[in-house]
Amino acid sequence: MRRLEALGELGRIEGPNGEQGCARLALTDADREGRDLVVTWMRDLGLTVEVDQIGNVFATYPGSDPTLGSVMTGSHIDTVRTGGRFDGNLGVLSGLEVLETLITHGVQPLRSVTVAFFTDEEGARFPPDMLGSLVFVGGMSVEEALDVRAVDDGARLGDELIRIGYAGNKPAPAATFPHRYVELHIEQGPILEDLGVTVGVVEGVQGISWTQLTITGQSAHAGTTPMRLRRDPVYAASRVTAAARDIAIDLGGDQVATVGRIDVHPNLVNVVPAAVTMTVDLRNTDEQVLREAEQRLQAAVDQVIADEGVTVERRSLARFEPVEFDPAMVDLVEATAMRLGHSTHRMPSGAGHDAQMLARVCPTSMIFTPSVNGLSHNIAEFTEPDDLTAGANVLLQVLLDQAFTGD
Repeated sequence: MRRLEALGELGRIEGPNGEQGCARLALTDADREGRDLVVTWMRDLGLTVEVDQIGNVFATYPGSDPTLGSVMTGSHIDTVRTGGRFDGNLGVLSGLEVLETLITHGVQPLRSVTVAFFTDEEGARFPPDMLGSLVFVGGMSVEEALDVRAVDDGARLGDELIRIGYAGNKPAPAATFPHRYVELHIEQGPILEDLGVTVGVVEGVQGISWTQLTITGQSAHAGTTPMRLRRDPVYAASRVTAAARDIAIDLGGDQVATVGRIDVHPNLVNVVPAAVTMTVDLRNTDEQVLREAEQRLQAAVDQVIADEGVTVERRSLARFEPVEFDPAMVDLVEATAMRLGHSTHRMPSGAGHDAQMLARVCPTSMIFTPSVNGLSHNIAEFTEPDDLTAGANVLLQVLLDQAFTGD
């Protein structure tokens, strides 16, 4: 808890009612401060710290048999612009707590245990999300990732890594992958709290489709241009927004749709805008249904273009298929939580996580703790200390189980 509070002070923002959140976007000065603090804690414990070419950081406590692969845990420490103090940070600092516990009690496992924090998990500044872990597992080349441009100021990712001092030399993708990966995370939704359950047993992660649309119309005077002669990109964007919601409701089930960003140019009260840039976020646990949602959205956009006489430029920001975690690892999380006396609930994750990338290369599982009022990506994000402790103890026992096996 002390470490969570200390890290939360870096990039600190406050809400209208005294809530304390974080704005620590990837590769900003605040991110550098956060990285420096966490790395200091890692080195203070005597851990071996390495940084790879995309800025992912790894701290390792050696096992007794160096020929065996390591067990890895971790998450991320970057946030969205109006983020909280637990998203990502919990997984990293709980992993660090596990290693400190082993060191304090003189326990050396058979396998090495590594705590990682991955670069730009949020994708809020450099799309796509989970960028660092995607490069780590070989899903994107390091060269392509280093050339990604920031959505806010156009900065080049590779240049920002150098600027903040985290352009490492450990090869990416990794030369060898972990034996197992386990990630502790807040749920970021209301289900566990609603059910009165302490531990979420995560079976997989929804597929994600992010699309950016730049809709171009004709800037004109708001008072002199008749409605029938307008080519209004804001009106077009509003129809796309409504269509995205209608598609999600019509498909039902796990389908969700979000328009999270709309930028209007020139953004003046008395001018019909010239252009709108917007994003559409589609998610589903079923790949086929997600594809249908994408097709329906494209058809809706095509109809709007024809009706309003505007043009559109489409850009895919991220596209990941749904992920199912290793059944044996999922069972282990559930059995461990129950052995420790916690109530459990099996569930998918509606948010993306680094774990879904690691699942490509090794058996993986996730542990969820409840989020108060289901809030995340929100300054008011909060998880009760008892729930944080419960999740961390489940993580400790799962990691111990896997770190002492030679299989």
